[in-house]
Amino acid sequence: MAVKMRLQRHGSKKRPFYFIVIADARSPRDGKFIQKLGSYNPLTVPATIQIDRQKALDWLQKGAQPTDTVRRILSFKGVLFLKHLLRGVSLGLFDEAAAMEKFTKWSSEHEAHVAKRQGAHKKARTDSRNVPVARKVEPVAEKVEAPVAAPEETEAPTASEEAKTEE
Repeated sequence: MAVKMRLQRHGSKKRPFYFIVIADARSPRDGKFIQKLGSYNPLTVPATIQIDRQKALDWLQKGAQPTDTVRRILSFKGVLFLKHLLRGVSLGLFDEAAAMEKFTKWSSEHEAHVAKRQGAHKKARTDSRNVPVARKVEPVAEKVEAPVAAPEETEAPTASEEAKTEE
């Protein structure tokens, strides 16, 4: 039996909300599932993701295959990084304490990045709400008359006039 980690859609029309579930690959998208791991709401900025890391890690180690979207969610939450670190522990590359130290360091940096992103979004949102609406003012067109020069002053002397001046 092939087991997939995938999204199960809920919510009304044009307002999606998803559960992250473990299901048989043959079952329908919103049908029967084995276990619920968490939820995903793409409508918030940034998207709200709640997932049980330990359950997700256990299912990944058992061989459950995540879909593309769920893979990105697991990567964002650090589950795939934790799986990678635990694989290094099983190969004897480093001990479990070093793996957990690396994971906690990554997790704190990631949380700071997400908080910064949320703050920037809130600031941009409040700035866009506080911008006063400027009234549309049409510019008044002024008629500027160009100075007209006398035709005698601008014309070059002709050959007959030059001949008269030479005599």
